[in-house]
Amino acid sequence: MKEGGPSRDWLNPELGFLASHRARAKVRAWFNALAMGETVAKGREAVEKLLQREGKTAIKLDDLAAQLGFNTADDLFEVVGKDEFSLRAIETVLRPPEPELPPDEYLLLKKSRTPQHASKGGVLVVGVDSLMTQLAKCCRPAPPDAICGFVTRGKGVSVHRADCSNLGNMARRSGDRVIEVQWGGASAVAGSVYPVDVAVEGVDRPGMLRDILEVFAKEKIHVLAVQTQALRGRASMTFTVEVSDSGRLHKVMAQVGELGGVRSARRR
Repeated sequence: MKEGGPSRDWLNPELGFLASHRARAKVRAWFNALAMGETVAKGREAVEKLLQREGKTAIKLDDLAAQLGFNTADDLFEVVGKDEFSLRAIETVLRPPEPELPPDEYLLLKKSRTPQHASKGGVLVVGVDSLMTQLAKCCRPAPPDAICGFVTRGKGVSVHRADCSNLGNMARRSGDRVIEVQWGGASAVAGSVYPVDVAVEGVDRPGMLRDILEVFAKEKIHVLAVQTQALRGRASMTFTVEVSDSGRLHKVMAQVGELGGVRSARRR
């Protein structure tokens, strides 16, 4: 207890220290304020340690809180101190998003070993040996998405979702470069994670980014990057998340879609 403050014994009516309900309410308010101060201090310490680890000590705490949808830094510290807000959500905002690349720039994976065995990246290129495979960043396929390959010039085979519009355009121009591909078996993809983009559209409101990040944190889905844009009361957000199975996203996108102000949540 803080020196010079009231004692909790004062709240015991049997001891007779305080006769009126108003006096007891004031003492309770004093203890509540003390507890809140300790919670805020705990949260501030956790956030400041995170900023030190990330090398972001120059950032203004009020600006960080506003970016996460809080009115003040103390509001952010309070929920962090109560373990009601994940530090991972703060890390996501602190780390810069991946640079946007043209559709023909792809994430490099591994070489397939033989025509009949899955590569380490979990992709089987049928009938082709020692061929470089890459997951297309325009549609970011992940098991168990239906996939198709396209033989690029000098970059091996880019692997797309079968419904990818970029793949459709390339196939119409050069249909002879389309190649059949499929995911390897469960043992081949076990332990692998894949980046997937989720696009969220809705009404711009305070706290929306925070609420969406909390859904991902609750479902233990790691958010790699966030891009946000607000214009004329509308909010557009793209979350790049890591999943081992794209099927997990259906449940998460449904939860995001139920949040206030959200109009749609879908794979990009």
